[in-house]
This record gives sequence, C-alpha cells and structure tokens, in this order.
Amino acid sequence: MTTLFTDDHEWLQIDGDVATIGITDFAQTQLGDVVFVELPKVGRALKKAEAAATVESVKAASDVYAPITGEVVAVNDAVVADPSLVNSDPGNGAWFFKLKIADTSELDGLMDEAAYKAHTA
Repeated sequence: MTTLFTDDHEWLQIDGDVATIGITDFAQTQLGDVVFVELPKVGRALKKAEAAATVESVKAASDVYAPITGEVVAVNDAVVADPSLVNSDPGNGAWFFKLKIADTSELDGLMDEAAYKAHTA
C-alpha cells in the first residue's frame, strides 16, 4: 500500500483503484481538539480540490479537500460518532472516506512521506 500526501495536509493510502483519505497528524495538531466531522455521501462524485468533508475543532472549522477525482465508495462513520479519533489516531482509524480513483495520473502531483516531512518542517 502506498501512502501519499497533499499540500493541504491530507493523506491517501492507495490500494489498487481505491484511495483511503484522512488528515495528517500535522493537520490535527494545528486544529486542536476535534469536536465535529461531516463526511461526504457514498456515491458522491468529487473533483480534485473540491471540498469533500468538514472538520470542526475548538479553534476553527476546516474543509477537507478531495486530493484526486473519484467517487466516494465508503465513509468512516466512527469519526462522525467520535470526532476525537481524529486527534488520537489520525493516520489509521480516523480515515474519512474512500474514493474509487478516476484518473491515476492525478497521483503524480502528490508527495511521498519524505517530501511531506520537508514540506511541514
């Protein structure tokens, strides 16, 4: 499984033609305590850079953008029921949604872990 990152602090785990998307540990640290998460509906078509989800913390509300174009094939209801998962497990259990990848060439513009670490340094 390949993990990629965006400038907007989303991570993607690529498994075949499906990308699982969440926000990075860096992003959740900047947000502070997350108190609300709103996810897209399964079946929704998203375009790259389109607002897909909303995260609200005690500090601010932020949009989570679709890092690539695709169709939402699953959402993580656990983060809606318990938004604090975003703070406690941002890299795994607190994934937001899964997209069926429409255009794999869009993955080329994303960062690997080393590039993302340099980006946030």
